[in-house]
Amino acid sequence: MAKKMRIVSWNVNGLRACAKRGFLDFLESSKADVVALQEVRAFPEQLPPNVLAPENWHVCFAPAKRPGYSGVAIFSKTNPSRVETSLGEDRFDDEGRFIAAHYGRLAVVCVYFPKGSGKDRDNSRVAYKMDFYRAVFDRIEVLRKRGPVYVVGDYNTAHEEIDLARPKTNKKASGFLPIERDELTRWMSHGWVDTFRATHSDDPDHYTWWRQFGGARDDNVGWRIDYVFASHSGMRRVKEAFIWPHVLGSDHCPVGVDLV
Repeated sequence: MAKKMRIVSWNVNGLRACAKRGFLDFLESSKADVVALQEVRAFPEQLPPNVLAPENWHVCFAPAKRPGYSGVAIFSKTNPSRVETSLGEDRFDDEGRFIAAHYGRLAVVCVYFPKGSGKDRDNSRVAYKMDFYRAVFDRIEVLRKRGPVYVVGDYNTAHEEIDLARPKTNKKASGFLPIERDELTRWMSHGWVDTFRATHSDDPDHYTWWRQFGGARDDNVGWRIDYVFASHSGMRRVKEAFIWPHVLGSDHCPVGVDLV
């Protein structure tokens, strides 16, 4: 993998639908070396051939067992030297939420962290969500010993009040609960860096997800829940971290980093 590198992450909210809205055009115009996707919501064999294997791209998938649910993927210009898709527990692996692609010493870890709200919006999945966070953390702590690591994806948690438009009315909602926010703080206390906040420290109104009704995106009433976290050695290579709210096709927008 070339030293200069662009990593982009995007929750596409269904890759088949996103493909109809111009995903392949985005893939080329992004000028990315690695594009990591969350919420693919399709088995690889359900994808059109040009999406399953675009020309000049290498693609790896970690689908969920359940049809039309979750799933992550990594598209890259360089063939990974190694790919991991398991956290070692069926309750995590069955949901297709984790994939790590290695490019020599550098690793890009694409993660679709669970929502904690549950089907009845009663925060019934918070315990599962926190267990999943800890399992990912334990894995990336091992990976960082080998080289730079970038943990990209939909974290489903806004860390600070600056990271969502309506913090006061969401204090009891999963995605902004103290236990969820504290977990991100714990990651940072161990040296993991929120690349966007590190390079745009006090900039408000930068969000990555908006509700699909009520004009939320037009009014920029959103949440910043998509991140690129970097290990200490990974952060040394970050030239710029960015959010691309102008890119449509999903209720999330892409985020990423440029490396030198």
